Amino acid sequence: MYELVTLKDTVRVPPNRFGEPINKVALEILMKEYEGIIDPDLGVVISVVNVEDVDVGKLLPGDGAAFHKVLFSVLIFKPIQHEIIEGEVVEVVDFGAFIRLGPLDGLCHVSQITDDFISYDSKRSALIGKETGRAIQENDKVRARIVAVSIGGGIRSGKLGLTMRQPFLGKIQWIEEEVKGTKEEKKEEKKEEKEKPAVKKAKRKKKSKSK
Repeated sequence: MYELVTLKDTVRVPPNRFGEPINKVALEILMKEYEGIIDPDLGVVISVVNVEDVDVGKLLPGDGAAFHKVLFSVLIFKPIQHEIIEGEVVEVVDFGAFIRLGPLDGLCHVSQITDDFISYDSKRSALIGKETGRAIQENDKVRARIVAVSIGGGIRSGKLGLTMRQPFLGKIQWIEEEVKGTKEEKKEEKKEEKEKPAVKKAKRKKKSKSK
């Protein structure tokens, strides 16, 4: 989801900055141009990390600035469809829960939260399961799967669709309870398997005595 990517671009350095270190100037210009944008191919550009190389500048007729080809690295956030993510619930409404995933929020529709029938409690700002009584509300830590990714160009125009209706997804507390229950079931199964030979042996002894 987070990745360092190397890019190339041309930076326009104005005349009033000619005497400054070129790498420093290029970094500042790139930060203003790239940080915070959402690109359909890259994802969300979080930060310009480093300027790796700056070519000799070129002058264009009618423009007093210098144009430098620059090689630089950026930290991006690129959500991938079917990826498992963890985040925090930042808002709960009657149609679902918005979950903060780094620089973007994803929506888990009410139909994708659990198999249980869900009702919305406006007083608590919570979604509550009818049979289980389990609730989703703000500040809850959850684990979900990305099922839809829509990233446009510009600033903060990405949309993510999420689901928690799969094994070991949902509120972290629910997952811990599920894992604990699975471990207990395995212990019981192992216990039963150990007891079976002893029961068979006892039956054989009874048969031999009856003869």
